[in-house]
Amino acid sequence: MSKMPVLFVGHGSPMNTIEDNEYTRTWKEIAKTIPKPKAILAVSAHWYTKGTRIMNEATPKMIYDMYGFPEALYKVVYHAPGSPEFAGKSKELISKDTVFDNSWGFDHGTYSVLCQMYPSQDIPVFQISVDGLSPGETHFEIGTQLRSLREQGVLIFGSGNIVHNLRSVDFNNAKGFDWAYDFDDKIKNSILDRDFSTAVHYESIGDSARHAVPTPDHYFPLLYVLGASDESDKVSIYNNSCTMGSLSMTSYLFE
Repeated sequence: MSKMPVLFVGHGSPMNTIEDNEYTRTWKEIAKTIPKPKAILAVSAHWYTKGTRIMNEATPKMIYDMYGFPEALYKVVYHAPGSPEFAGKSKELISKDTVFDNSWGFDHGTYSVLCQMYPSQDIPVFQISVDGLSPGETHFEIGTQLRSLREQGVLIFGSGNIVHNLRSVDFNNAKGFDWAYDFDDKIKNSILDRDFSTAVHYESIGDSARHAVPTPDHYFPLLYVLGASDESDKVSIYNNSCTMGSLSMTSYLFE
């Protein structure tokens, strides 16, 4: 089996679950260009926990972790099976203490993108949580430890937003604030230069980092993807843009 790519997606609004727009059309195109995964390991910004937790049930439930949206969004069900097999393998690969935890399920960080990429819902999916108590180095390190799953047909998929500041959102702004572009571009340059230390220690970027990442829940999924990539991967950038002032939709594919 050929080595699977690794993918980070800026997932943006939950409405992308049911809308047809430039972002969702791009996600569909990505799915057409890469091999079909045997399973998908999802690291979503919306499962933010104390410690690292792994979902290992056969039929994960849905988590509607958003408020005030149209009723249609709460009727979406992503019926993909779980993957107890690869959940178990992942737990063995991660050196830090982890626990199986099925109190969560598919959240919109995961299903908003996957229902567009893989609407047939026939690929097993499991989630690994983002440990809110660990620094960037730990998330990157977990990514490196999971890298071998790529050889077994697993798509390692991080879902968040490189710039994510909901307090600063301007719904009338189709573009981004200057600080949002500054941070997004500096992370992009660090990735293209393979200078992952800048991405891991994003705080060193300064003022724009403080605005772009007020809390790291949406940023840390990127670090799993960077850790799981290797030097031979080609990097492709998709949806390279900011919207609503303070959200980046920029996405990265390593293959």
